[in-house]
Amino acid sequence: MPEALLWAVAILLAVAAGWAWNGWRHRVADRRSGNRPGTTRSGGRRPAPPRPRAADRPGAADRPSARPRSRDADRGAGTPAPGEVWWADVPYADGSGSKVRPCLVLRADSRGAAVLKITSQDKSDRDDHVRIPTRDWDPDAEHDSWLSLTEPTRISSAAFAERAGNCDADLWRSVRSLRHLPTP
Repeated sequence: MPEALLWAVAILLAVAAGWAWNGWRHRVADRRSGNRPGTTRSGGRRPAPPRPRAADRPGAADRPSARPRSRDADRGAGTPAPGEVWWADVPYADGSGSKVRPCLVLRADSRGAAVLKITSQDKSDRDDHVRIPTRDWDPDAEHDSWLSLTEPTRISSAAFAERAGNCDADLWRSVRSLRHLPTP
């Protein structure tokens, strides 16, 4: 009987080692490709949730829709620039996954950008968040959002999905004056 118990423990350790190896292998591959996918039980990539269409939001039919602003011709279609707001797949701070959310680009290069996260949750009671006018880049927004002034997040160029618009000029000047944030 002790020999069977020994074999059972050996099999369990082999299975656990296989799971650990597979998870490590996927994390290394994702880091090399610049992707940080959301986690799923099978270890696969979770697709980004689609943004709701304006027509699907309550009361949206009453609001005029704004035409998207044209991008500069000298930049690539998917190249972010400082001061722009983009929809991007931004990783969680604890590294457990990611979320498609708006973010403010602080500095960008060919490999990626340093961004600040934007949330729609009310953060008025916190000193590390400031109100960001949302209607400039999301005409269907029902209220302003909050810009996190904590440590910027570095994301790859592949994580950027869609340009939303430009940051409010006054807010952008204030953000650029903060010493702890990298700016161009």
